[in-house]
Amino acid sequence: MTLFDDIDLFMSGTGGKKVFELPDADVFLIDHFFDKQESDYYYQTLLEQTRWSEYQMPMYNKIVTAPRMIAWLEDSENTGAHLETPELTPDLKTIRQRVENETNIKFNAVLLNLYRNGNDGVSWHSDKTGSSNKDMNIASVTFGETRMFRLRHKFLKHVPQVEIPLHHGTFLLMAGSTNSFWEHQVPKTAKQVLPRINLTFRQVNRKV
Repeated sequence: MTLFDDIDLFMSGTGGKKVFELPDADVFLIDHFFDKQESDYYYQTLLEQTRWSEYQMPMYNKIVTAPRMIAWLEDSENTGAHLETPELTPDLKTIRQRVENETNIKFNAVLLNLYRNGNDGVSWHSDKTGSSNKDMNIASVTFGETRMFRLRHKFLKHVPQVEIPLHHGTFLLMAGSTNSFWEHQVPKTAKQVLPRINLTFRQVNRKV
């Protein structure tokens, strides 16, 4: 049984590429980066076959369970023999290749986030790079329900927040100094929403 037999469940955006003119940032968006058939396939496959797990994180001097499920995968040559980190699946490698062809940037790891419903989200933060390069590029691909992605400058409080709806099959790149100067979030919502899967491809440099 497939989720996509009779109806188009998810909005795919209007298509085309948008470059955001933001200080201290290099951000661009491509709606419909993956077409509907591809997006439907990757959504259902990743939803069913990924080994999702809960994530424990520190908050207000205690450890809490993050309101989302995650999975982390890396290239085997990057992890070393002593690390039991799963390697990217063939589907994830295919998605990565499309991203790399578009950006001319190489990635060796991916974090998958599953937002199960409107109660799941992620608060304001900048990504931990796992690399000596603090300006690590982060390539984001979304499948499933449209959720709002927000950006705010860490230091220039007069710069307005940016809201970007990330649709089914959308690609977003945060490059250059974006992660050093900007925070981002996916807010929770009271709306009834279906699950959303987000992939963020990263450049990890481990000393093993």
